[in-house]
Amino acid sequence: MSFVNRMLASVGIGSAVVDTKLDGSTFQAGGNIQGVVHIQGGKVEQNIDEIHIYLMTEYLREVDDNTVTETHVLGKYRVSEPFTIAANEVKEIPLSIPLPYDVPLSVGQTPIWLKTALDIKQAVDPTDNDYIHVVPHDLVDRIFTTVEELGFRLKKSQCLHVKRHMQRNHPFVQEFEFVPSSGPFRGELDEIELVLYPDQNHVQMLIEVDKRGKGLFGFLEDALDLDEQKSMISIARADAEDPQKLKQMFENHIRSYM
Repeated sequence: MSFVNRMLASVGIGSAVVDTKLDGSTFQAGGNIQGVVHIQGGKVEQNIDEIHIYLMTEYLREVDDNTVTETHVLGKYRVSEPFTIAANEVKEIPLSIPLPYDVPLSVGQTPIWLKTALDIKQAVDPTDNDYIHVVPHDLVDRIFTTVEELGFRLKKSQCLHVKRHMQRNHPFVQEFEFVPSSGPFRGELDEIELVLYPDQNHVQMLIEVDKRGKGLFGFLEDALDLDEQKSMISIARADAEDPQKLKQMFENHIRSYM
């Protein structure tokens, strides 16, 4: 084993290379990400202490009147025990990573990716990033379908830093902003904003109803943001099994703030 090669490997030249290969690019919240971690040995034998995969995303935060982008680790997963990889050896390690139910969805500009990192002592740790597309699990999908059936269309979605009382597992929430383009609320509302806190069989949902201002008082309401009404509702899987019942629940709830 050449001293020069060992020295170069310690700064990442001729070191092992990692490449995570996923079974697909689209995954469902609450499901599993499956694939293999492909490791190509470098010019020298190296001891790999462990391999970690990080589930990553970004969110927006206000700092001193400026909007900055923060990177956040949604989850950290260890996928191997320590091992040695010989020069030019190839290893593949199967992986199966659970996606949380509350992982952000791939809507708008929200990126979600896996960062694979080899931990090699006294060397630069090789990394690999793989971006994925996350779709909602079935209960959240039914909620979005119901909102669309009421004539709303998604205008914008983004992950925003929130105060501690709104945080659950992360320092941010994903906000979905819908506007009425047809149906019973067109011309009556400016928008509704939804924040979802899902698990396997329930979704707690913060809903903000922004009424369309009418007349002088309506103008004052808009100016003072008095037209925004916030509330929390809970939707169980049983509620979503009857689409008409779920639709009526949403409609009645929104109308209660008009």
